[in-house]
Amino acid sequence: MKLHAEALLFDNDGTLVSSMESVHRCWARWAREYGIGEEAFARVVLHGRPATEIIAELLPEEVRAGALARIEALEVADVPGGVVLLPGAKELLSALPAGRWAVVTSATRPLAEARLREVGVDFPELVAADDITRGKPDPEPFLLAARRLGVDPARCVVFEDAPAGLAAGRAAGMRTVALTTTHPAAELDADVVVRDLSAVSALVTDTGVTLETNG
Repeated sequence: MKLHAEALLFDNDGTLVSSMESVHRCWARWAREYGIGEEAFARVVLHGRPATEIIAELLPEEVRAGALARIEALEVADVPGGVVLLPGAKELLSALPAGRWAVVTSATRPLAEARLREVGVDFPELVAADDITRGKPDPEPFLLAARRLGVDPARCVVFEDAPAGLAAGRAAGMRTVALTTTHPAAELDADVVVRDLSAVSALVTDTGVTLETNG
């Protein structure tokens, strides 16, 4: 299948990189430190959501700022050796000029930058949790990325592995490509579903990027 776009917007964790083991390791330690029981912690969805939203489900408002700083410190410290580049990511990104793509992540900026640097990805534009007031599945993160790139949202393609991120892309009026890196295909509502970015190739032209997927 072929798609044409003026800009490509990539989620980070589960799309460009894998840090799931690090995420679960750090959040489990954080939960123990804050006295959160295993049953309560098990009910919380960690992937694809800003830390502020997760913390708000678990702790009273007066301790949330400190709790946010603590989980960020734990995750940044765990980055070395805790992040790997997913198949096809480096090859696809290397084919794109700076003005044609951005990373749109639910992580904080220090954490997102640390993870991308760990795997050697130079990002031209980054929208992080610090930049927005409403996270995915709200469209705000993707709309902000399109605005920063100066591209009509309808001319953007979103790459995501999580249902919340795909919902955000659709709500922004963008086409979506889902990766089955963290969720089965049956849970992913997208224009195209592929195994990972190794199934996507890009041809850059004067008018944008033509994408071809091979399943």
